[in-house]
Amino acid sequence: MHKIFVSDYDGTVTGKDFYSLLAERYLPRDTPDYFAQYREGQISHFDAMAAYFSFAPTEEQQLEELLAASQPDPDLAASAALLRDAGWKLWVVSAGSSWYVERVLSRAGVAATVYSNPGRLENGRGLILEKMESSSPYHSASEGVDKSAIVRHALRVAETVAFAGDGPTDLQPALLIRPELRFARGLLAEALQARGEAFQPFSRWSEIARELA
Repeated sequence: MHKIFVSDYDGTVTGKDFYSLLAERYLPRDTPDYFAQYREGQISHFDAMAAYFSFAPTEEQQLEELLAASQPDPDLAASAALLRDAGWKLWVVSAGSSWYVERVLSRAGVAATVYSNPGRLENGRGLILEKMESSSPYHSASEGVDKSAIVRHALRVAETVAFAGDGPTDLQPALLIRPELRFARGLLAEALQARGEAFQPFSRWSEIARELA
């Protein structure tokens, strides 16, 4: 494998995070701020996501509205094809859930290897998040999926590896990548700037695809 592009999903491929849409639309006003609790070290990232996902609707039309509202890059399909034609393998890593990641990619006709937490819908319990199997080399107790382990594997099997992300769980894997192939926005960009680390800024995922291709 010559070239691998490892990309975060929520807030990177999409304009909005799935969990933040649930927080806006479905959480009662008195619900704790689980993401703040995670940032303060009170709970793990996985526990924060699982708490948000438990409020997910299980009615098909509401779920479809949420997936559309996450704003996948409108040029997703064409951009993935551009990457493929330029010899890039696409690996999508997400500390969210493969339940929605795979749905959106599949509908766009995008062939990618997805590393994410499994999930299943259950009436009255929302989207139940499950950690990747503990026997997996990519299992993480705190995030469910160890993005850094996935990037390290990519670096072992490919000549060139690029990474893109936007959140706090993307910092360590991003630091494994050369600055010219490290793409960031949002909280990841802020964290890299605070460390004095160089990166390539982006506003839409399709920009990265065009640059890599």
